Amino acid sequence: MVRVNESNMPMTVEESDGGYGQLLAVLMRRRNWLLGVLGAVLTIAVVFTLVSRPTYQSEMQLLIEPNYQGKKDGSPPRQGEQYADSGVTIDDYATQINVMRSSLLIQRAVDILRSEYPDLTVKEVKKNLVLKQVVEEKANTKIVEATYTANDPIKAQKVLKAVHTVYQIYNREQQEQRLKKGLKFINEQIPAVTKTVDRAEDRLEEFRKNNNLIDPEQQAATVNASLNAIAQEREVIRAQYNDLQARYGQLQQQLARSPQQALVASRLSQSSRYQTLLNELQRTELALSQRRVVFTDEDPNVKKLLEQRQNLISMMQQEGGRVLGDGQAAQAASAGNGGDGVLQQGQLGALDLNLAGQLIEVQTNMNAMRARDNSLAQTQQKLRSELKRFPVLLAEYNRLVPFVQINRDKLQQLLRAQQELSLEIARGGFDWQALEEPRLGLKVGPNLKINLLLGLVAGLMLGSLAAFLRDAVDDSVHTSEDLERQFELPLLGMTPELPRGRVAPPEVSLPFGKPLNLSPWTVQVRNWPPSWESLDLIYRNLQLMNEVAAFKSLVVTSAVAGEGKSTLALGLALSAARLHQRVLLIDTDLRRPSLHEILNLPNDYGLSTLLSSDATLPVHNAIQSSGSYIDILTAGPQPEDPANLLSSQRMRELMAGFEQNYDLILLDAPPLLGMVDAMIAASCCTGVVLVSRVGMVRKTELAQANAMLRKLNVIGVVANGVSNVTYGYGAYAREQQGVELKKVWGS
Repeated sequence: MVRVNESNMPMTVEESDGGYGQLLAVLMRRRNWLLGVLGAVLTIAVVFTLVSRPTYQSEMQLLIEPNYQGKKDGSPPRQGEQYADSGVTIDDYATQINVMRSSLLIQRAVDILRSEYPDLTVKEVKKNLVLKQVVEEKANTKIVEATYTANDPIKAQKVLKAVHTVYQIYNREQQEQRLKKGLKFINEQIPAVTKTVDRAEDRLEEFRKNNNLIDPEQQAATVNASLNAIAQEREVIRAQYNDLQARYGQLQQQLARSPQQALVASRLSQSSRYQTLLNELQRTELALSQRRVVFTDEDPNVKKLLEQRQNLISMMQQEGGRVLGDGQAAQAASAGNGGDGVLQQGQLGALDLNLAGQLIEVQTNMNAMRARDNSLAQTQQKLRSELKRFPVLLAEYNRLVPFVQINRDKLQQLLRAQQELSLEIARGGFDWQALEEPRLGLKVGPNLKINLLLGLVAGLMLGSLAAFLRDAVDDSVHTSEDLERQFELPLLGMTPELPRGRVAPPEVSLPFGKPLNLSPWTVQVRNWPPSWESLDLIYRNLQLMNEVAAFKSLVVTSAVAGEGKSTLALGLALSAARLHQRVLLIDTDLRRPSLHEILNLPNDYGLSTLLSSDATLPVHNAIQSSGSYIDILTAGPQPEDPANLLSSQRMRELMAGFEQNYDLILLDAPPLLGMVDAMIAASCCTGVVLVSRVGMVRKTELAQANAMLRKLNVIGVVANGVSNVTYGYGAYAREQQGVELKKVWGS
């Protein structure tokens, strides 16, 4: 969406705060829903507190210190534990708490209290009993805290005492029973496992003697591991060889020479005398080419340069033979064109010595990898032949050894468990001490403050939800952002929502001929600085738009009635007049005119009179002038067919004449929806300004208005009735307001 003069636009809470501001704006709009739900929830909380019976809570603390510990922190179980009765295994304190809350134990506690509290049930005890492990400094302790809540303080205390007694009896019984069952099972298993171990060891020893083997499994594993290592190494060598081969091809392509030629170039590049001669030859070649451009080969200087070039070549060949030796020098000469072979090789080495060295290195590595791969292949073949004799032996060996080891381990476990369980039986079971005996129950509820706090939180959440749901189903436009999203038009400005309360008296009377009392709403617009300043900003934005696309006549309209278009038209006229613009304000609402009522002007003659076919009244007689910058043309008597008058040629002639005599013509048009008058009036003007009151107009109505205005020159839209519009220098504006109004209307 395009914005007009954003630096001068007033900002609202919704615009400045983004998403959070929009949420706050929704809550402010729907505060009645929020406050209503909040009040209802708080009322329910108060009533609930008043009608609820008082509750009492008793507490106690138990120290749970077992002599026979279960597994902790993922550690393996002790030898004796796995043979004990698993039905009562206690692995951690969370499990212990679950055991305490079991229905079996709770029933025993209820049976103890049956004589005093015959109505007590297991369900009631489990509901009101809370068990938790005490945590200190983020570390779990061995202390379990038990609390019970009841309507009687004595009952709460007695229930905890009964629970404590039942816990102690149950755990002593279960621990002793558990350990004895485990020891009996172990004693029955040891003789049978011992016989099995002896038979398995005899069969394994006989197998080793018959096959003259120590550990065939280990031997086979070693051979197999060697084969796997060789296979992996060969795969790595092949991959590296392929990479080197690709690199070799790239280097050969870059050098366009074989490795032998690259070696020659490298050695020649390292000879300082050869490189000096090469540089001197290049300078001689350059001078010779420049000389031949002007002179022939018969020229003395040309001959001298040719002789010098030949001498340099001879010395370079000699130096090349010295550096390379006679054999390599001959090979270099044969690689070139006759005697220039060494020269060419030296030139190549001077260009790229690094590439030549890389090529030689790559070739050397490739030869080494081929040799290594051949050696590994031979070793691999030998190991495969050796491995073929192991499968039969390994099958029998792998059948005997695990059987022996399993039975040995089982026997050792049984013996250790036998010893441990015997010691545990001698030590005794759990020691569940009551660090803090159950005390008389203390009153804990109902708590009015807590219930009100909970009600406040719940009320705010539910109220906010209700407010958002109500706002979601609302089709009204509530913010300037909503208005911008509905129209692809510039936002010219925002006018604030007028404050409620007593209207201030007018400071200046409009000079239209007779004493008048302005309507209260109009006076409020004039005397409230935010409205005054917002209208000035809107008119300034219109001026900026006028610099781009010139217009002298504007239609001020709205989607529906009651959105403030007449007041905005009057305000824009005042703002323009303050800038010394001659303004003509025309009331084109011939069906329900209001401008003459706002300004307390006569309406005997007006626009309808001028447009009538039999009108003889001069134009200037129908216009009511203030004597300064603003003139008013009221609607006049209501005609039978307003649309016919507004669409007449007479209307276009009047507008053409007005545009010649005034700097700005403002047309207060009727609403768009439901009638065609506004569209007709807009066709006679060079621009249209749409007024939309937030919180009143609906999105569906705006969509219809937008569709009607698509073919017209709509300048922009004005958001009317925006809350929280902020301006600076408010006090200064109030002081200067009367002076400015006097300049506009005259004294």
